[in-house]
Amino acid sequence: GKIGDGKIFVTSLEQAIRIRTGETGEDAI
Repeated sequence: GKIGDGKIFVTSLEQAIRIRTGETGEDAI
């Protein structure tokens, strides 16, 4: 893929995890 695809994937993954845990802040990390 192109440069930046990985970052987009990671961002989407982090958002999915936050939604799954019900957290939207840094506490979800």
